[in-house]
Amino acid sequence: MVTSKNCIDKWGSPSNFNEGLFMKLWDIPDEINQSIPELPNRLYCNEKIVKPLEKAFQNIIDRCLTDEVKTWDGCFNIRKKRGLNSWSLHSWGIAIDINAAWNGLGKTPQMSKELVKCFTDEGFEWGGNWSRKDGMHFQLKNI
Repeated sequence: MVTSKNCIDKWGSPSNFNEGLFMKLWDIPDEINQSIPELPNRLYCNEKIVKPLEKAFQNIIDRCLTDEVKTWDGCFNIRKKRGLNSWSLHSWGIAIDINAAWNGLGKTPQMSKELVKCFTDEGFEWGGNWSRKDGMHFQLKNI
């Protein structure tokens, strides 16, 4: 599991954020946007997440699960984890949230195993498997 310490060691503290080193504005391919309209057209994210995320989105399309993506709820956001003192991995743009209204922190996740597998097959860890459930959350497993 990637921790905020791993990210600080690799990219530095979010409080000393230097966006030119590892962040990018990614134009999500039109084919993906047309198939999953809930996604943004452009995503400000860590360059490390682009390829795995593109593959995960393509998995959703190929596996006919596009109707299961109800909302896009974010990627990059410099902040601490809710109720904790460590930084959220959203602070480095290596985590995303989808379907937040149905998958709140600490609640039983309402996401299909098939949809989760679209992401885990591409190197993401799912917050719905944690002891403190966060079913909306996917983050890179390795950086």
